[in-house]
Amino acid sequence: MKTITDLIGSGWAFPPTIDPQGGVALTRATSEIEQAIRIILLTPLGQRVMRPTFGCRIHELVFAPNNSTTAAQAIRYVEEALAMWEPRIQVTEITAVVDPHQDGRMLIHINYFIKSTNDPRSLVFPFYLIPEE
Repeated sequence: MKTITDLIGSGWAFPPTIDPQGGVALTRATSEIEQAIRIILLTPLGQRVMRPTFGCRIHELVFAPNNSTTAAQAIRYVEEALAMWEPRIQVTEITAVVDPHQDGRMLIHINYFIKSTNDPRSLVFPFYLIPEE
């Protein structure tokens, strides 16, 4: 019988670190998918020379006002990026709200399930905007 680790796999931890034995730290199972999602969302398009279309367009919004229009665009960009670059998940809902506790921060809530196990998951991705002067 296959385990969740067999279905999802493993990879380098992000950020890359050294494990207690002195080797490269690895991440496994569902934490590997969560780290992959964060890498996709944190990478601006064009940043990777050999894969210029990898990443998320959300970084185009860094100087946009923190309002519902920007939130709608952020949702669209996150949806597009995850659909393109993370085939192991199915996104069920994405919402974006202005963080009431910190000016210039938008909280993007991502609900998804892992396709191989139908395991529902959620992630909150904080996106920081540079406020107008």
